[in-house]
Amino acid sequence: MTSVARTRIRPQPAHFHFLNVLYRPVLTAPWTHWQPGSRVMRNIPWLTRYYSPPSLAAGRLRPHSTPACRLRHGRTLTSSPFLHRSSDPRVRNLGREISDEYASVRDVYLTPKHPIVLAHGLLGFAELSISSLVPPLRYWHGIEQALATQGCPLIITASVPPSHGIEERAAKLAADISASIASSKFSGDPVPVNIIAHSMGGLDARYMISRLQRANSNFRVAALVTVGTPHRGSPFADYVLHESAGPLYLPRLYSLLERAGLGTRAFAQLTTRYLATEFNPRTRDDPAVRYFSYGAVVEDLPLFSPFRLPQKIIAQAEGPNDGLVGVDSSRWGQYEGTLLGVSHLDLINWSNRARWTVREWMGVKRNFNAVAFYLGIADMLAREGL
Repeated sequence: MTSVARTRIRPQPAHFHFLNVLYRPVLTAPWTHWQPGSRVMRNIPWLTRYYSPPSLAAGRLRPHSTPACRLRHGRTLTSSPFLHRSSDPRVRNLGREISDEYASVRDVYLTPKHPIVLAHGLLGFAELSISSLVPPLRYWHGIEQALATQGCPLIITASVPPSHGIEERAAKLAADISASIASSKFSGDPVPVNIIAHSMGGLDARYMISRLQRANSNFRVAALVTVGTPHRGSPFADYVLHESAGPLYLPRLYSLLERAGLGTRAFAQLTTRYLATEFNPRTRDDPAVRYFSYGAVVEDLPLFSPFRLPQKIIAQAEGPNDGLVGVDSSRWGQYEGTLLGVSHLDLINWSNRARWTVREWMGVKRNFNAVAFYLGIADMLAREGL
């Protein structure tokens, strides 16, 4: 039996085009924003330490002289010095490197015995209806259907406020799980569930487990698997929330987001300072819950990818990352490994299909299939007895 909680919401232009609005200004920023001595360059010393003003002005963040971190066009993940342990000590923290283990779907997977909850990230949704003329857009594109086909006893697709604070998002996550369990075939003692969370969804789940679980709840969390979750925050969140960030200063968009019915508290809660000084000290792990995590690293991004800027900022401040979240920040509990050549959106099956079709015509083998990855997570949970 499969239960999928879906929410149909009105189109949100600011929501849907948010990344475009956020990153586009850097390409047309006035040269004066990046001149030595300007407010931007004075107040973000870690950025100027690695990037030259001409590169910043041109929207091409290029290191001054750090060969280990130089991201050259044309290199592959396996040939680039960026991912060689001998060149950058930060790369030693990649853990198990997963290159093509999830390139295709296998014939056989084990099925976990507990229901699976899918928890989306920042600006996410369960289902977004843009128009009656086109099919609805699903956050977990093809993933929930694959898990259901594999025989998982229950799939719960939560839908939390896209950009509200962690507290509100966690409360809605708990409510969605409880409602789905109540309407399912499961009854009696609290039903164990496995949560698979992408990005900020992992923080929501951790808060729910630590602060919102009640003895009289109709469910309990048996395991939490986080995928690309910023457990220690993101340097890019620090950057866009700094008033000296020029055209990328995010609070300038708050009024636009609020008019679209979206919250704004989530952004400040993704900074490295907030996670280090407030969230993590107050959000303790539950010893009765199994915690697993995956990270990802991407290097060669398309020229117009919205992740080019954050990827390079995070690379210099923290190290290898998926375009929005660093590998170090992704680690929580038992670290299952780092997916190579996979971006933050690839993790939820939002790959650019046209681009991959062209690359496959050119003989480039695709190394990651998100459906295979999540079926692999379900298989891992089953092998752990969950």
